[in-house]
Amino acid sequence: MGPDYFALLDETRRPWLDPEGLKQKFLARSAEAHPDKIHGASEPKRNAAAQKFAALNAAYHCLVRPKSRLLHVLELERGTKPKEVQEIPNALAGIFAEVATACREADRFLVEKAKTASPLLQVQLFERGLEWVDKLKVLQKKLSALSEELMAALKEADAKWISGDGKTRGQLLDELENLYRLFSYFDRWHSQIQERMVQLSL
Repeated sequence: MGPDYFALLDETRRPWLDPEGLKQKFLARSAEAHPDKIHGASEPKRNAAAQKFAALNAAYHCLVRPKSRLLHVLELERGTKPKEVQEIPNALAGIFAEVATACREADRFLVEKAKTASPLLQVQLFERGLEWVDKLKVLQKKLSALSEELMAALKEADAKWISGDGKTRGQLLDELENLYRLFSYFDRWHSQIQERMVQLSL
């Protein structure tokens, strides 16, 4: 198992962390460990500083995002990664179908656009491309609203984690694993939509 990123940044191991507080702690620690501060030191010391700086960077980038933070908690607590599950939860089936359909249709349009050589048709397709961007923005807003609900659920899980809430550690870890999977879906869908939006804007 890899390093404990919570310990590296002197944070309590928990599902929720305040992003701004984490950033300030990371900036303070990375400033202390920056290799440029000891450029006149021996090579072993410079190498050690570079490794510490890289580890702090890795810790921050892991803990600042809910999905990777939850995965790290689960790995530290259980000693293994959660199994990959491909089945979409029933509650997300509708939005999954909506995202999949939108991406498929946007891809079809992008193929059509790439094959078009006529300047007149290219102008028309550019306008249709902007309409597609607007459609995907609407879908992105819907995903963002659902992501906010997911973030609220994460904060609730964090409160249970801190208080114990009468549940066993195993039960709480099962809840966190479920949240990790949900964040994984939302991250993937956001990326898929963003990727199409960039291609459509070119």
